Amino acid sequence: MKEFRAEDRLLDGVKHIHMIGIGGSGMSPLAQILFARGYTVTGSDVKENEQVEKLRKMGITVFIGQCAENIKGAGLVAYSAAVPQENPERVAAEQNGIPTMERAALLGAVTRCYDNVIGVCGTHGKTSVTSMITQILYLDNRQPNAVIGGKLPLVDSFCVTGDSETLVCESCEFVDSFLHFSPDLSVLLNIDDDHLDYFKTMENLENSFKKFVSMSRKCYANGDDERVRRVVGDIPSQVVTYGFDNTNDYSAANLQKGKYGFAFDVCYKGETVGHVELHVPGRHNVLNGLVSFAVCYEMGVAPQSIADALARFTGAGRRFEFIGTVDGITVADDFAHHPTEMAATLSAARDLDYGRVIVAFQPYTYSRVALLKEGMTEALRLADQVFLTPIVASREVNTYNVYSEDIAKNLPDAAVVGDYDELAKCLRDAAKPGDIILTMGAGDIFKVARKIVENG
Repeated sequence: MKEFRAEDRLLDGVKHIHMIGIGGSGMSPLAQILFARGYTVTGSDVKENEQVEKLRKMGITVFIGQCAENIKGAGLVAYSAAVPQENPERVAAEQNGIPTMERAALLGAVTRCYDNVIGVCGTHGKTSVTSMITQILYLDNRQPNAVIGGKLPLVDSFCVTGDSETLVCESCEFVDSFLHFSPDLSVLLNIDDDHLDYFKTMENLENSFKKFVSMSRKCYANGDDERVRRVVGDIPSQVVTYGFDNTNDYSAANLQKGKYGFAFDVCYKGETVGHVELHVPGRHNVLNGLVSFAVCYEMGVAPQSIADALARFTGAGRRFEFIGTVDGITVADDFAHHPTEMAATLSAARDLDYGRVIVAFQPYTYSRVALLKEGMTEALRLADQVFLTPIVASREVNTYNVYSEDIAKNLPDAAVVGDYDELAKCLRDAAKPGDIILTMGAGDIFKVARKIVENG
């Protein structure tokens, strides 16, 4: 039995939960999980979107626009991190004595309702690995539940609900959100220099990951990553390592480049236990597939069932997602916004059989660009031609005096284009049959890829 925390008591006796920002990628899957567990769920958002429509079809009431009346009847009001304290629904909850919980705290409470929580953490690859593990368990009829940071094409959703005690949970380190969770199994993919506006130092970041994986009884850790090795070196959890190096418990051997991704053998302590053929490109996805294999294999899924599920995996939404083809030009989109992710994505594009790689990159947050612009520039050198948009501010003000032009000026023939219609035209004019156009970034740059395909 899991040890409940003080904040979990806010759910005692609650039957109706109202969720502010319910249409967001973090809130909508949590709403579905709660609804499946028997709660009455309502919510609000500022505009209609695909997730709002999906929630309504399930029977969840969603209000567009936020006002005090929306929370009527709720026993608990949940809100996403982006919702300010002065939001009228948060204000109304406080005035009426209705408890409130931030999304990460509520999801943390939910993790303590399941006996087998798989928490996937790391700087890069969380969405892909959460999606892979979920797909394997889903296709093996294990009835998993899942909260994913991107859309899983197999079910066309950020969420899976099933009749089991397994919850696969993407676990984000930003502002220590994942420390609200209670993982039984943890997966630590890698540790890189991100979110240092919050963590300040790499030591603080590593300590946060260490706290998370120490809560689990078993940790699957990337043994090829020096920082990961340091973090798991003395944790109380059982540690299972994976990587390319054959000194790991699980290793990938005999890599062969295929049309859509790598094929490889899975070795456990030197013995071949399976063979995987991926349909997502890049060596980073070999590691993602390898650890997904390891987790599910040790849960009792047959190696061939794992291989079949991974062969059907074509990526999570916005993770090297193929949008379409126009006049022999392939158009794809990727969420990459950190130099390591950018380099992995562009290297993956290079591994495939395309002519030129033409990229439109949308830098995300001034603090990240100020810290990582040299790495971003270096990663973008892997492309044949580069366009950039202005930096997405998100929650920040540009006190850093940093601009996309600071990246463009250090690249040959790079340009900054602010208008999406103009950017789509620039990309289309630059590409020739056999090339790939890749939109890349954490904002809404994917709209440009769709414009290109839709306009032909």
